[in-house]
Amino acid sequence: MYFKKMVGKKCYLSPIDMEDVEKYTAWLNDYEVTRYLAMAPQMISLHVEKEMLLSLSKDHTYGIVTLEKDELIGGCGMIDVNNLHRTGEIGIFIGNGEYRNRGYGTEALKLLIDYSFKVLNLRNLMLKVYEFNDRAMHCYEKIGFRIIGRRRGAIERDLKVHDMIFMDILPEDFYR
Repeated sequence: MYFKKMVGKKCYLSPIDMEDVEKYTAWLNDYEVTRYLAMAPQMISLHVEKEMLLSLSKDHTYGIVTLEKDELIGGCGMIDVNNLHRTGEIGIFIGNGEYRNRGYGTEALKLLIDYSFKVLNLRNLMLKVYEFNDRAMHCYEKIGFRIIGRRRGAIERDLKVHDMIFMDILPEDFYR
């Protein structure tokens, strides 16, 4: 069962439902999903994913659910939230390939960013993206993220070495 915590025009963010552990496990073992994530080389068992979801569900991590079908299509959330300095790191993935490149990820990220700034009172959100993830880079820049640095040669994927790019966004970048 999903709950409309943050609602957009195409999707909404809902607290994680532990009944979806098998779906998350399938996605996180699918290289087409994880090749853009740090966990690509890991094998995620049902037990391990259940433990991860239990931990993530206590913080600001949400399922991305379509408004039209109430279908779970991915996840997004924050880690390393520092309330003193008003910072956090944000991440997202669309697990269901039918919903990639259709604006769901962009909308879900905008919902989470708006919530982070207006409700959680954060000031700076950061993310990491691999330089070969052009689709994500375009999405992040369109939302207002700016490149703040890069870690050269930080990842080897598909027999090639790539940089990890660091981006951040402030309220004035987002609400422009």
